[in-house]
Amino acid sequence: MSTHPIFADTAVSISDLKKNPMVVIEQGKGFPVAVLKKNVPVFYAVPAAAYEALIDKLDDMELAQIVHEREGQPSRVITLDEL
Repeated sequence: MSTHPIFADTAVSISDLKKNPMVVIEQGKGFPVAVLKKNVPVFYAVPAAAYEALIDKLDDMELAQIVHEREGQPSRVITLDEL
């Protein structure tokens, strides 16, 4: 028997999700909800605000990586015409 980690505090069956998706999202209280099929997570229902925050965080991480890669490089002045 294999086990599957669930990365959410709330989990529901796919049948419950079909019955009333908005109630399922509300049960998560703003956090993702694991949707299970035969007790195995098949996907996560993520509220829009949480998804948007996740995307913002990923963008910030990518920008931070660019900053770290460019640290120590000489800077140069450019004009608006060069852009």
